[in-house]
Amino acid sequence: MKRVLITVLLVLSLFYTGLMACTDILVGKLASVDGSVIVSQTVDGTYDSRILIVPAADHEPGSMTPVWEWIVYADRMPLVQLGEIPQVEHTYQYFLHSYPFGNEKGLLMGETTQGGARATANSPDAIMTIEQLQAFALQRTDNARDAILLMGALAEEYGYRESCNLGECITLADGKEAWMFEIYGVGPLWKPGDGPGAVWAAQRVPDDHISMNGNSSMIGEIDLTTNRPPNVDEDHFLICDNYLDTAIELGLYDPASGEPFVWKYVYGNMKGRWNPRLWRVFSTFNPSGNWPYDKTDDYPFSVKPDNLVSVYDVIDIYRDVMAGTPHDMVANEAWLYTNTRGETVKSGLASPQPGAEFRNLLGIPSVRNIAVQSTSSFFICQTRDWLPPEIGAVVWFGLGNSHKAVVVPLFCANTSVPESWKIVNRSDPKIDRNAAFWAFYTVDRVSGVRYQVMMPLVEAVRKPLQERIYRMQPAVEATALALYEVDRDLAVEYLTQYTSSLMLEVEAAYWELLDTLLLKLP
Repeated sequence: MKRVLITVLLVLSLFYTGLMACTDILVGKLASVDGSVIVSQTVDGTYDSRILIVPAADHEPGSMTPVWEWIVYADRMPLVQLGEIPQVEHTYQYFLHSYPFGNEKGLLMGETTQGGARATANSPDAIMTIEQLQAFALQRTDNARDAILLMGALAEEYGYRESCNLGECITLADGKEAWMFEIYGVGPLWKPGDGPGAVWAAQRVPDDHISMNGNSSMIGEIDLTTNRPPNVDEDHFLICDNYLDTAIELGLYDPASGEPFVWKYVYGNMKGRWNPRLWRVFSTFNPSGNWPYDKTDDYPFSVKPDNLVSVYDVIDIYRDVMAGTPHDMVANEAWLYTNTRGETVKSGLASPQPGAEFRNLLGIPSVRNIAVQSTSSFFICQTRDWLPPEIGAVVWFGLGNSHKAVVVPLFCANTSVPESWKIVNRSDPKIDRNAAFWAFYTVDRVSGVRYQVMMPLVEAVRKPLQERIYRMQPAVEATALALYEVDRDLAVEYLTQYTSSLMLEVEAAYWELLDTLLLKLP
């Protein structure tokens, strides 16, 4: 009877309005060129791209703290309080964003939504969205394992609540380890007191491996005797106690079938699905693997890269638009025409990110690139345990389309950012020249009109800026470390001012670039 009720509720429920489109990449410390642990994210969709810094705070014993909904859209709609939980004595400073991404202790995060089995749709009584879980973890923990256990415990007690799609993945780094945490609901009939209100599992990326999650569950087979994947150390896997019972109760797995329990098929609903971004990342960093292009559902959780990976390599792949692949949209012959001299030429409109109207008009097959025009923000989080977290934990942060934007180093102990990076309202159809987001967004949109003509102009601004920022980074960090050894607060002030100056510089450069591009419109 319970299964019938679940089916009825799912049929009657609305489908989700959020865009399932973020891409996360992870790098273990022995897979990187310098021992960095890296996690990253593109925030693809119309989400809150403001950078808000919530300071550390002490709290009265016995006090409570609210649980909020709509953190992801807080730039344009009021938060709704869903409940409250006991507050802790002290909370850390952290970056509040559509998806919070780092705290002062060097704990860094990325997020990506995941499709999943419809039976896992959450109960209306569940209150813990993934972005609220991230915020609590960043306030209360300083390492990936503790963050995972806290998020899992809160979701079990208060119920996991979807904000954008059925499932979620959080990628975590703490200077020593990189982890992938996946979570789903337990069905629409759950109520507080019924038992766990979520199912979750987390797997550590081996130190010498890389991994990625592009809206597709990556956790594979789980041995039902050991409760972990075969050949994975007990210390490298965490999972809720109810994962098997919930799957059986929701009709997602039958123990009598003799089939292996494959998490990404049972909960992730990924059997037979193709993910071009997964192929792109694995084939870029591990080309010797000869990864099949059109079948990715049985790829392993992680892979050892052929060459050590730098944080700049990860930033670079976030600019990827599938050039040189069967789905290179700019190379499609539909862009070719014969000019008045009888020469076959490529249209100046040819773009690797054409809109739907161009694709429909010209018959160009669409593919999901890593870099997309819908991106609100993106960040590549790098943490190094041999440096103080004030210096070693840095978020390479960009606004808008990652194919065209500049990233700036945002240190996790920074105490402020320019006002223009703290404001935006995506529901307002007007361009606000006081908000940095619009500089990058409008450059992207305008340059896409005549990509072949305008992209070189974008690169002429972006590349020198980005390369200079990269060249300066070792000297900036060395200066900060020297200051830190004398006065920690002085080092933080120096890094805060440095990041702010870069943000204002790249913002101004993109407003000027926009004016140049406008004169190139047809």
